[in-house]
Amino acid sequence: MRNNSIYHISFYIAICLCGLLYSCSDSQSSADRSQNEPVEFGVLTLKPESITLYSSFPATLEGKENIEIRPKVEGFIEKVLIDEGEEVKKGQLLFILDAPQYEQEVRNAEAAISSAKADVSSAEIGVEKAKPLVEREIISKFELVSAQNTLEAAKAALAQAKVNLANAQTNLGYTKITSPVTGVVGTLPYKLGSLVSSTTTEPLTTISNIDKVYAYFSINEKTQLNFFRNAKGNTIKEQIGNLPDVELRLADNSLYEIKGRIETISGQVDEETGSFNVRAVFDNQRGILRTGNSANLRIPSHRDNALLIPQAATYEIQGNTFAYVVDDQSQANSTKIKVTATPSGQAYVVTEGLKANDKVVIEGINSLSDGDKITVSEVSRDSVKALQQEISTVKTDEQQ
Repeated sequence: MRNNSIYHISFYIAICLCGLLYSCSDSQSSADRSQNEPVEFGVLTLKPESITLYSSFPATLEGKENIEIRPKVEGFIEKVLIDEGEEVKKGQLLFILDAPQYEQEVRNAEAAISSAKADVSSAEIGVEKAKPLVEREIISKFELVSAQNTLEAAKAALAQAKVNLANAQTNLGYTKITSPVTGVVGTLPYKLGSLVSSTTTEPLTTISNIDKVYAYFSINEKTQLNFFRNAKGNTIKEQIGNLPDVELRLADNSLYEIKGRIETISGQVDEETGSFNVRAVFDNQRGILRTGNSANLRIPSHRDNALLIPQAATYEIQGNTFAYVVDDQSQANSTKIKVTATPSGQAYVVTEGLKANDKVVIEGINSLSDGDKITVSEVSRDSVKALQQEISTVKTDEQQ
């Protein structure tokens, strides 16, 4: 009886072990099948297309004329006839200085002229009296020459008195300060009653002529070489003249409505920064741009037969950019590429590493490894949002 019970228990255990082994074997087979089945990935076939790229440079804006207004004489500010940001015309009165010493100098010079005129008259009378006396030999010629010399000295003194008056009037005129150009008033650091002179550190204000505005920026040696290699023309002046129109992206991220032109590129590299200074000019009749504004200057570059891929289709390792390219055996191969960013910031232009009709994985690359077998799901170019955003950005820029 006891042996029979042991037999039944052993039989039951054997059945359980068989079931467990079968279950594990079945699970392992399912896992193997799952691993062997290629995962589906979205793949884009590259096609050449035309695109406009932009090189962007930080720029500082200045009016075409940016003139510091400084006093030429010492005095107290009696009147300030302008306000900050006000538009003024050439010749308009800006400041009046209280400098009574210059009024006194004018009066003194006028008095000196009156005295000198009297001396001239007296000397003329002396000459006229001496002439007949010499003719009658009552006095010597020496007396006549002496009288004539006295007359010449009196005339010289009168001339000097007139020069002194002109100088005094000029100095007095400097107490009224006018604008040398038409433009916009800058800051006003000095208030009524401030003592100012030609040696004062800060100017009374700055007048900026902003009908045209200069945008100053710097480029490195590589960019400078590219400019002159690609620009048409036999001379530097012709090459600069043939550079494309440039744009300004303002502080609010909007594009300035008028395009500008590059006018000058410095003739030598700055030894400290290794860069060239460049000046572009923009019309500014509406006065939107002001001296001191900051902006980004953009230089367009049109490219034909460009290959575009979404940035999300790439990854970086140690500063190098890679993408997965699918071969004829549906194997994803990690490929090193070189790229250039596009205006939208959502896509890249591939400059090296890929060619037309290459199939690039654009979805789920984080789960891929080099050499993985995949199932390819062709994605149309029109359905890739990053590339559509790129075209929209270019069109918008062109319209603006």
